Amino acid sequence: MKQPAYRVYNHDMNNQVINQSTQNQTVNQAVATLAGGCFWCVEAVFENVRGVSKVESGFAGGVMLNPTYRQVCSGESGHAEVIQVTFDPSTVSYEELLLVFFTVHDPTTRNRQGADVGTQYRSAVFYHDAAQKAVAEQVIARLTAECLWPNPIVTEVAPFDAFYIAEAYHQQYYRKNANQPYCQIVIAPKVTKFRKAYAYLLK
Repeated sequence: MKQPAYRVYNHDMNNQVINQSTQNQTVNQAVATLAGGCFWCVEAVFENVRGVSKVESGFAGGVMLNPTYRQVCSGESGHAEVIQVTFDPSTVSYEELLLVFFTVHDPTTRNRQGADVGTQYRSAVFYHDAAQKAVAEQVIARLTAECLWPNPIVTEVAPFDAFYIAEAYHQQYYRKNANQPYCQIVIAPKVTKFRKAYAYLLK
């Protein structure tokens, strides 16, 4: 599934905007944009998924151009914390990525994940094309029917517009700070849950 070009915004050393129109390099690369609470958590999980070549933490779904982490945390930007996942769909399907996504975060709590509260922590799937939208809706319907979670899934399914990459210190956060209390208490259990539930998808 070849994805269309998408907009990516980077912060340089002086916090200036670098606006890029990025086209996937090969036809066997696709992109998924997912919001499941703190992006440190979901980034740590998806870095372990086979077929995933890159995971970036950032922001999407809001109205503010080139938001900083502080502005997103204020709730005024309208953005959610997201991860942008580049993957090979011949190795791992978009549906499999979504099944992992819906397993490792709670999609039934609106605008919160555990102690993290605010619209920036909402659950959302930002689809890049009609096929991704259809798969997301099918997966939600399936998991609802299977009662994966005791409460209704409230995940937003919305069209992708732009991705704003977060500041450098957010990237690969768990890998670089695994011994910190937040990483041990909040992130590590999610990674362990993924490893147990989806051992066949491990790199």
